[in-house]
Amino acid sequence: MTEAPAPAAAPEAGPAPRRRRRRPHRPAAGLLAWAVGLLFFFPVLWMFLTGFKQESQASTDPPTLFFRPTLDQYAAVLGRDFVPYLLNSLQASVLSTLLAVVLGLPAAYALSLVRVPQWRDSLFFFLSTKLLPPVAMILPLYVIAQNLGALDDARTLTLVYTAMNMPIAVWMIRSFLVELPKEVLEAARMDGAPRLTEMRRVILPMIAPGLAATALICFIFAWNEFFFAVNLTATRAATVPVFLVGFISGEGLFWARLSAASTMAALPVIIAGWTAQRWLVRGLSLGAVK
Repeated sequence: MTEAPAPAAAPEAGPAPRRRRRRPHRPAAGLLAWAVGLLFFFPVLWMFLTGFKQESQASTDPPTLFFRPTLDQYAAVLGRDFVPYLLNSLQASVLSTLLAVVLGLPAAYALSLVRVPQWRDSLFFFLSTKLLPPVAMILPLYVIAQNLGALDDARTLTLVYTAMNMPIAVWMIRSFLVELPKEVLEAARMDGAPRLTEMRRVILPMIAPGLAATALICFIFAWNEFFFAVNLTATRAATVPVFLVGFISGEGLFWARLSAASTMAALPVIIAGWTAQRWLVRGLSLGAVK
């Protein structure tokens, strides 16, 4: 009799796959984050709502919470020639931002990827210009602008804002350039790409989010600047921050009208930030995670 073949041994069971442990849902943390966000956003919301009140409702104690919205304050702001101030701010802020980024890019390139002699001293020289208080610079700037016949001129503010934002632009762009993968740059140089081609086809596409973040921050600083604008302009080139001061007069403080004007002044920055938020987040986080 032939023996029955022995049954095949069952394959050894491998280790059971580890289940990924889910993080416990913490609604308290989410509620806390929302509470903190609303706390910081509340002054902006209150300013926006106050712009739709009558002047008698804007300064009541306790505050008026229920009211009939009106556009009278916005009409009054537009009736005081708000548009020329807005155009002056746009011209000075946009042009100075473009100049700061365009001039800061080659400087940051030289201080990060080329390493010129004494690059550390040059880098800290850019930063040291931000340590000088504006009140110490206004007198020589005023005398120079007066001798050149450039007082009350938006082009003067453009140059001043460019110099003001250059250190920020150089330091920010340099931080993005330092984080670039060295292998990509070495591959481009081994292929014989000159520096202009390397800059245009390799570096600029990789740091485009960082340039957008730098441009937005420079634009915000130039848009909000008040000290140089109020001292170097009078009527023709006055900017939006100078316009807002006009609502503080000897007759009192017009809260509703000031809130409406402040809301209109903040809209360009809010729109710019909302439009470029994807680039801004990518730019500010560039190089944060390897």
